[in-house]
Amino acid sequence: MDMLAGKVKVTSQTLGSNMNPTDFVDRPIRLTARDVTVHYGPKQALHGISIDIPDRAVTSFIGPSGCGKSTFLRCINRMNDTIEGAKVGGRIELDGQDIYAPDLDVVELRARIGMVFQKPNPFPKSIYENVAYGPKIHGIARNKADMDEIVISSLRKAGLFEEVKDRLNEPGTGLSGGQQQRLCIARAIAVGPEVILMDEPCSALDPIATAIIEELIDELRENYTIVIVTHSMQQAARVSQKTAFFHLGNLIEHGDTEDIFTNPVNKQTQDYIMGRIG
Repeated sequence: MDMLAGKVKVTSQTLGSNMNPTDFVDRPIRLTARDVTVHYGPKQALHGISIDIPDRAVTSFIGPSGCGKSTFLRCINRMNDTIEGAKVGGRIELDGQDIYAPDLDVVELRARIGMVFQKPNPFPKSIYENVAYGPKIHGIARNKADMDEIVISSLRKAGLFEEVKDRLNEPGTGLSGGQQQRLCIARAIAVGPEVILMDEPCSALDPIATAIIEELIDELRENYTIVIVTHSMQQAARVSQKTAFFHLGNLIEHGDTEDIFTNPVNKQTQDYIMGRIG
């Protein structure tokens, strides 16, 4: 990797093994956004975002701080609904269904589209109860045996079960930062989502914990559509098959990760990757 203007220049050599062309072919489209705008009061934060997000792949949103990538991520599961004065325009569809339709159940939507935040946020409950919380709310488990199976399966999928199997009744807040983040991923998985959104999930973690989460993301994409906001171009190159570059509330360019990093079409994209803007 070459250092240039304080940023790391991402080249084809830095792209992860997941960029093998035989490993990733074009997937069916799971999420579609067209002309999405966001206003926070009089301030416009997003300007006409249109993008297709494929199933069972990782799509990374990159760009400078304040460029709109997290704002757009929050549109996908209607988290902006919770912000006073926020107004979302345009259309976002999940499997062809308008997620902003007036009759859509937002609670059900957020079960289908899970969210993992920047800072690990386990509930002040036991490890078991953290994972069981969502299935209880949604009435997914018929009995204790069902719930046990969901909790254990979710912890296994999050790569955490072997580390916590003897202390499931201990507080989730007692885990390390990386373990807490994997617990939050298990909590999201437990309700059977189709999409998992991750907002800079490794920014609060050390390099070892980050590597574990990145490996987990690569495993999870076999069964889930994953969208990740990351400030790290190297991380985007390692974990994603599709990348979208945002700048000043606009989607500048999106496409295959390898193309974005090694042969971008737009000069702004190239300038950001080379460290000339951002």
